[in-house]
Amino acid sequence: MDVESTGVSDRSTKPATAARIYDYFLDGVHNFPADREAAARVVAMMPSAPAMAKANRAFLRRAVRHLAEAGVRQFLDLGSGMPTQGSVHEIVQEVAPESRVVYVDIDPIAVSESLDLIGDTGRVTAIQGDMRQPRAVLDHPVVLKTLDFDQPVALLLCAVLHFVPDDDQAYGLVDQFRDALAPGSYVLVSHGANEGADASVTSEEHSTIQKVYNQRTATPAGGRTREGVARFFGPAELVDPGIVWVTQWRPQPDDPTDFADDPRLSCVWAGVGRLP
Repeated sequence: MDVESTGVSDRSTKPATAARIYDYFLDGVHNFPADREAAARVVAMMPSAPAMAKANRAFLRRAVRHLAEAGVRQFLDLGSGMPTQGSVHEIVQEVAPESRVVYVDIDPIAVSESLDLIGDTGRVTAIQGDMRQPRAVLDHPVVLKTLDFDQPVALLLCAVLHFVPDDDQAYGLVDQFRDALAPGSYVLVSHGANEGADASVTSEEHSTIQKVYNQRTATPAGGRTREGVARFFGPAELVDPGIVWVTQWRPQPDDPTDFADDPRLSCVWAGVGRLP
């Protein structure tokens, strides 16, 4: 068989993306050589990067289970990457099998592989979309077929907004998504922090890590302060315990313990808010 016809050659030369680097940090298999090379460069400067990714993923699992148990039955996951083990739809459908989930990612390969992983359930799907174009996502026929925006929806923005470093653009796009949600909807955010960075990593090294993302992926990166993250919630009322280090949001006994001694070293803020 011609290697080109299998798509293997094309995929082996694909440039790195933040989604697939994240998948690699989570010990996933949906990543390519460029992703692993970029990930290795980040880990060389910040060895705790995979642990940060796993702590963030654990927060997502805890938070979406909380939302499902609170009665939310619709989830819009922006910048979702690949829904591998412990994915949003698996967790929420354990609580309520009728739950509906739409995964949105800019990477067509991530979307294609997501659809392969999901199968034809009728309640869970994935689309290619750019969260920087909210109306295109919200008006997408698959989104409108799957989700009812007259009913509460959980908007998931997990480890994705730091890849929109321009403040005006980032706050503006979240405002548009949030304004489309019915009362009783929720906004979930986790975000790379400007505070609390690993003391073993200098500011120069942090700058270099950011350049790895900016130069080797199509997704430039930049952290924000706790106050900056709070702005994404707008009028939403924060769910207890508010905006905290990612490991501090309703921790569970089976969570990763990498940052148990100093949650600041997770370098990720996290919070959930409910729209009145």
